[in-house]
Amino acid sequence: MNLSAATLLLASIASAAAKNPFVFRSKNNAKARFNSKLLSKSRRLNDEAEEVEVDLTGYSVMFEKCQFVKAYSDDLAEDEDSETVLATTRFIIFKLCAGSDCGSCNYNYGEYMVDLDEYLAAMIEYQQELQEEMCNACDENCQADEEEEEGDEDEDEDDENEDEDDEDRRRKLVDYDCDTCVNECDFYENMNDNGYYDAADFLECAMIYDPEDDDGAALYAGPMCASNGEKIKIGVFSDEYCYNVEYGKSVTDYLVDGDGLTMQIYETTLQATYDSVCISCVQPEEEDENANDDANEDEDEDEEEQAAEVLELCEQIYQESAKCENAHGFSSGYENNADYYNQAENEDTVCDFIDSIKAGSYDSEGEISLYGANSSFSNGVKTTGGQKFFLVFFILGTVGLGAYAMMLHSKLTKGGKAGLSSQGGAMA
Repeated sequence: MNLSAATLLLASIASAAAKNPFVFRSKNNAKARFNSKLLSKSRRLNDEAEEVEVDLTGYSVMFEKCQFVKAYSDDLAEDEDSETVLATTRFIIFKLCAGSDCGSCNYNYGEYMVDLDEYLAAMIEYQQELQEEMCNACDENCQADEEEEEGDEDEDEDDENEDEDDEDRRRKLVDYDCDTCVNECDFYENMNDNGYYDAADFLECAMIYDPEDDDGAALYAGPMCASNGEKIKIGVFSDEYCYNVEYGKSVTDYLVDGDGLTMQIYETTLQATYDSVCISCVQPEEEDENANDDANEDEDEDEEEQAAEVLELCEQIYQESAKCENAHGFSSGYENNADYYNQAENEDTVCDFIDSIKAGSYDSEGEISLYGANSSFSNGVKTTGGQKFFLVFFILGTVGLGAYAMMLHSKLTKGGKAGLSSQGGAMA
């Protein structure tokens, strides 16, 4: 990489930081929400326009990255007790991939950035609803199995219709057997009694250590990025807004129940928000168990003709996100809608910022990194072996020329002195 390329790299990173569209303003509550003017413009409708729904039913949500970003905060700058003017914000980058296979997400997809709190609030609610549906189905079907075993076998054989109904209900128990789901649901329902707090209890910043009785500092727990942005976990913070991470400290070291017994964190629900997430944006149809097939035959046919509904989770995080769509051929977004002119005006800036984060312009603590995660920038161009060779050659050549210039200067200076001496002159 020659000098101009190196200069361009540094200038590009500096420009990305300077054009950060998510300039942070600290909040009065721990559940931070977007407050950036650019972000508002990129996701909001024109004031005079009617809300327009975007059809996301042909897409699936895929988690991509969690990232800290430190940015200037007016409130921290005005706070005399604050030791810094930089506040840490947490963002999630996710994709909407065409179809149900997120592994082939290479065209006709959108890339988005949303606040971590917004993402977790929607995703945890979705996962908890799935858990509740599964446990309700488990309770109904597995209890029915026990009753059938205790009942008369002859009556069971005669009642084929009931067997068919059981099969329909069992569809909700995919990948579960009764022993598994009963134990899991029992544990989930009695989690606190089993010595666990749900990680979802810490979506809002919560105090876990009160120094009232000693000289220590208060500690708080809240969600944070982990494993270079590949995971989300509950971390320890030194402030009530969960901005400043206390690295090296574990939440479980400070969790106790009312009796002083140590508690653990149940992370299954939180893990489901990022671990191999590929969620279809089609809202599943609800079954009507009380419907009469004959009386509602025409109604069922009409329902089949209706367009599929968008899953609330997808709609929620889509509306709250900054969007990068045109660059990836996303065909269902705001591009052809005049009411969303702000989205189109700011999309290039949003795309550049998302690319800069993916390229490693910020480290794990949210500080600007000059070298990036893999020696690349937004266009994904890496430093080649030839560029490295010429960079080293240029540096060594510059050093060599400098040394040669110093040698010539020394010779000329000495030569001048010798000439004056031979002529009987005197040095001033």
